[in-house]
Amino acid sequence: MAGTVLVSGGSGYIAGETIRQLLARGWTVHTTVRNLSREAELRGQLGGSPETLRFYAADLMKDAGWAEAMDGCDAVCHMASPFPTSVPKDENELIVPAREGALRALRFAHAAGIKRFVMTSSAAAIAYGHPPGKSQYDESDWTNVDAPGVQPYIKSKTIAERAARDWVAANAPEMDYCAVCPVAVIGPVEGSDFAASIDLVLRLLNGSVPALPDVGFSIVDLRDIADLHVRALEADAATIHGERFIGSSGPFQRFADVARVLRDNLGPQARKVPTRKMPNWAVHLLAMVMPPARQLLGELGRVRATSSAHAQEVLGWSPRPPEQSIVDCARSLIEKGVVKV
Repeated sequence: MAGTVLVSGGSGYIAGETIRQLLARGWTVHTTVRNLSREAELRGQLGGSPETLRFYAADLMKDAGWAEAMDGCDAVCHMASPFPTSVPKDENELIVPAREGALRALRFAHAAGIKRFVMTSSAAAIAYGHPPGKSQYDESDWTNVDAPGVQPYIKSKTIAERAARDWVAANAPEMDYCAVCPVAVIGPVEGSDFAASIDLVLRLLNGSVPALPDVGFSIVDLRDIADLHVRALEADAATIHGERFIGSSGPFQRFADVARVLRDNLGPQARKVPTRKMPNWAVHLLAMVMPPARQLLGELGRVRATSSAHAQEVLGWSPRPPEQSIVDCARSLIEKGVVKV
């Protein structure tokens, strides 16, 4: 079903791999960036020709550029969304552009007569704000943004996806809308511009994590989550209409699990990877002097396991094991010189 697709946020980690896979499958890709000064750099990473990959300047909070980017497209893969490098002072710094950007993309897609809209949401919109005893999650679950301790980024992804679904139901019920909800994305890197989840592997390799807190997450490979987006773009309309697909590759992984995979597979290159576990009281002390560590407090001992059975059954998706993703990520960080071991 190759045609022309707009992938918003073309400088992003997941978007880049999705664009590469779409080009390889014969799609023509339009992509948005905030500043066209990055076009030459990104074209070198993404491939394609000026005929098959076209760049447009567009911002989540402005109308300019979106109509031109949508022109001639058969589908939209909306991936652009703000991601914090630190906890913002005002949560609306994340919530407003995430929500308004999704609604803006939907409005312009609808005006252009585009029928297929795949939105990158997140498992953050699924697995938070629930009672402490809950540990297993699927597509029927929604994060409770009013629960204590829910971080601004988690709120932004939840509110944006809900707003998008409400807008489609009210304004374009015929649109084939679906959401892809990735967990922590890990995989090979092209350089130093990558997802925040990669930072964990980097810090374990370079020794900047002195011990392993009792914190974990589910993992999905970059190449597999891009493939899940492509499958959603190419599936029959009835298959994806209104759907939600979790992208997760296997068992819940703790810091200690990731560290063990690195040590077992990298030999001397993993010599800085810690072996000691960090007691919970030490995490609490650390949070008193390092504000970013405060985000770990609510995760101590928690399990947030997500099932991708729905995506596998409906779209025939088959992710690789998380161990392979961890090792491939680490080796690429070393090969690209991002981390010195």
